Amino acid sequence: MSTRIGRRFVALKEQNRAALVTFVTAGDPDFDTSTAIILGLPDAGADIIELGMPFSDPMADGPSIQAAGQRALKFGQTLKKTLAMVAEFRTRDDDTPIVLMGYFNPIYQYGAADFVADAHKAGLDGLIVVDTPMEEDDELRGPAEAAGLDFIRLVTPATGDARITELVSGARGFIYYVSVTGITGAGSGLIDDIAAGIRRVRRATDLPVAVGFGVRGPDQAAEIARVADGVVIGSAIVNKIAEGLDEQGRPARGLADDVLGFVKQLSAGITGARK
Repeated sequence: MSTRIGRRFVALKEQNRAALVTFVTAGDPDFDTSTAIILGLPDAGADIIELGMPFSDPMADGPSIQAAGQRALKFGQTLKKTLAMVAEFRTRDDDTPIVLMGYFNPIYQYGAADFVADAHKAGLDGLIVVDTPMEEDDELRGPAEAAGLDFIRLVTPATGDARITELVSGARGFIYYVSVTGITGAGSGLIDDIAAGIRRVRRATDLPVAVGFGVRGPDQAAEIARVADGVVIGSAIVNKIAEGLDEQGRPARGLADDVLGFVKQLSAGITGARK
């Protein structure tokens, strides 16, 4: 628990509340607006920031995050720019954990070893790479762990108990429990099913369990926060960004403030969930 992610979950456990894990796509809708949102997330109540790496073929993502990635790519977002955002954030905030989430292809094109070195230098804390199966992730997981980056793995409702045990043995930071079998933003599972899935994961590991995919608003976030160690909210935040664009896809005045206001609502729901 010596990493930023570990320390954050320890602190939240002492406060008896779940973590709010916020996902935004780096560079959406443009570099400057995205940077403003990211810098404002901690004050809005985000405990951990997931930063999406834009990719042309995001197979695990639904329409909202697919569109966010396309907007970011259209305006020139690259993996180097994403790491630059992390580095800029670290000059202002040395406590809030940042995790990059996405697909292996951009990392492969960058070069796994070079990427890990640059990510560590920028101040990144962890990685979620959704399309690298456990049997084939050594190329990235080995260098990441050597650099002190937490390698976070996903568990789904369809993952068997034996497979869960294998997955968590090589995981660090936290376990990302996917609430439904499907793509991001497609809707969340029933709370009893989610709670049962979390119990299965906890039988195999002491790592915190954060639940994501399809969490839409403060009430649902609060419901999940009562049974999970963290709640991941992505598509709902990305939708707020999309709502603040004009007909040319440019950010309207006040977009960042509106997005951060929504995050404050999510945070309030989670903070009061166990009271």
